[in-house]
Amino acid sequence: MRVLVAILMLYAGTAQAAPECADGSHSQPTEILASVTPSDFDASPEDAPAALSTTRGREVLVSLRPELRPCKFRKIALGREQMRQRGALCGDWTILGTTRKPITGKYYGCGIADPVEVRVISDVFLSQLALMDCETAVTFKTWIENTAKPAFADQGGGLKGMRLAGHYSCKTQNNQPLARLSEHARGRAIDISAFVLKDGTIVTVGSGWDAENSREVMRSLHSGACGLFGTVLGPDADRYHKGHFHFDTARRRGGSICR
Repeated sequence: MRVLVAILMLYAGTAQAAPECADGSHSQPTEILASVTPSDFDASPEDAPAALSTTRGREVLVSLRPELRPCKFRKIALGREQMRQRGALCGDWTILGTTRKPITGKYYGCGIADPVEVRVISDVFLSQLALMDCETAVTFKTWIENTAKPAFADQGGGLKGMRLAGHYSCKTQNNQPLARLSEHARGRAIDISAFVLKDGTIVTVGSGWDAENSREVMRSLHSGACGLFGTVLGPDADRYHKGHFHFDTARRRGGSICR
């Protein structure tokens, strides 16, 4: 009985000290399971003692615990859980919001298979929860970090937020009858009407496009999106975009559009 208790205590101590993953510094504990070989099981009962005597010294070692997964997989799993708790989307710490169930619309072709509802990107707040797919969210994040934030770096303490004029919507282009389906209807487009700075200043696309103190910034925001997005439309594009930027991640064989 004392021997049994000692063995149980030994196993308990081993389990408590055991790492949760294998980092190469811990070896798996092993024990001698038996001193037999597969051929021994073919021996008849009367020959068993002789068979065992001939295999003495040939032990089979087995692990007391199953093999542990490498620590890198454990770290990846923990990282994903931390991102989920923080509200991170699309595998990016800087894109925050919530995931949504697949969306379908009233027209054929409308909808998003894996939608996300974005509220903050790279510490820039959006005026409304914006529905889009992850490709569009990540592309939008790239533009914010590489173009929008640097453009306002020396104005009003920097960029704080954006006012959105549109995101996902099951509609045709420019809401025109018989027109092709808009990229908004696929969750691939975002419309921006104004930029909010940290000191409270609001720079609208409509009035700021030709204003002396913001003209250069507006042009840099527009040109910085060209090539990154599939379509970039500004106030000079047509009458439908006088007051906002339209960016989308449409896939076109002829290349991107920048107007």
